[in-house]
Amino acid sequence: MTQRSAFVLRVRPDKVDAYLEAHRNVWPEMLQALRGAGIRNYTIFRAGNEMFGYFEADDLERAASYLERQEVNARWQDTMAELLEERVPDTGPPPLEEIFRLA
Repeated sequence: MTQRSAFVLRVRPDKVDAYLEAHRNVWPEMLQALRGAGIRNYTIFRAGNEMFGYFEADDLERAASYLERQEVNARWQDTMAELLEERVPDTGPPPLEEIFRLA
């Protein structure tokens, strides 16, 4: 069964352009790690310096565990930490609570 997750991140206002550029050119090995984790339909939307992310996986816990073990994920998170107001935990961004869904 498909599980969904969503999150919000705040990018430092002076780093928004760098964040956008990084996501126009996500490292191929990072994309491979996300796919290897079973993550799909990963989308990030922007409102000013706030980023809303959404993705799906069959098993979110397994996906997070897989990514934690990937060296490229640690490097990516280190790089993104320089752009964000608050570093994303190694286990991933805190998920938003789902309160409505039109199925």
